[in-house]
Amino acid sequence: MTVIELIEQSAARLTEAQVGFGHGTTNAFDEAAWLVLWRLGHPLDALDDVADTAVSDAQQSQVHALIEERIQTRKPAAYLTHQAWLQGVPFYVDARVIVPRSFIAEVLADGSIDPWLSEQTRRVLDLCTGNGSLAVLAAMAYPDVTVDGADISEDALAVARINVDQHGLADRITLLRSDGLQSVQGPYDLILCNPPYVNAQSMKALPAEYLAEPELALASGEDGMDFTRALFASLRADPDRYMTPDAVLVLEIGNERANFEHAFPDLAVTWLDTTSGADQLLLLTRDALLLDSESA
Repeated sequence: MTVIELIEQSAARLTEAQVGFGHGTTNAFDEAAWLVLWRLGHPLDALDDVADTAVSDAQQSQVHALIEERIQTRKPAAYLTHQAWLQGVPFYVDARVIVPRSFIAEVLADGSIDPWLSEQTRRVLDLCTGNGSLAVLAAMAYPDVTVDGADISEDALAVARINVDQHGLADRITLLRSDGLQSVQGPYDLILCNPPYVNAQSMKALPAEYLAEPELALASGEDGMDFTRALFASLRADPDRYMTPDAVLVLEIGNERANFEHAFPDLAVTWLDTTSGADQLLLLTRDALLLDSESA
């Protein structure tokens, strides 16, 4: 059996088992390729080079065991490999954090938020940092900034520490335990936030792979906006503590745009384009946030 044949066989098994995707892949073939190449010790971008390579019986057994583990546990593949990528950058992950997949990574890489930034952009906050991937990507995208990565979860911060250290950014990224903005050390020029935003009804319908992730990082009340409400309230209560005069907030709300607009109908935001459309990610200036507060 060759590598490509083993991948096709594994993809068929994943399809038959009706596993859920969305943690780095969107289909059975890509998921199978990831797991097979990883188990065999090949680079994940090397399929074309190794597709026709023969696989021993022992290697086949190892792959079959990994595929069955994926099916039986319903854990995301990233939890089995302890690897995930954002914008081609590798990160360590385990079950203490959600698998990184934020669209904020895209706008950091493509520079689409740069028009709202300036040479005075020096301090960045990655709120709800999880495994620290956005903090790392922000430090890579903007070499002159320092980044605070904040999270309420000590477990998440332990994983973030691994990634900050592995990428050699401990001198520019500070990790903070904070319940929302409670313990952060502002003010910041740029706040990035991929918060919990899944509404209660959607939480009940999530595939098992998503339920394997920490609920704390996903669920946010009946309409998914509980964390965002608290965040906006904190920013408005003491804006000078958290935001410089020209500061902007980049906020991910996933598939909750309707609930966001219902909760904040008068808020002037800019919806940012991503590979999933223009309704998952928004940018909010300090001025717009405070103006809406005054008119409310």
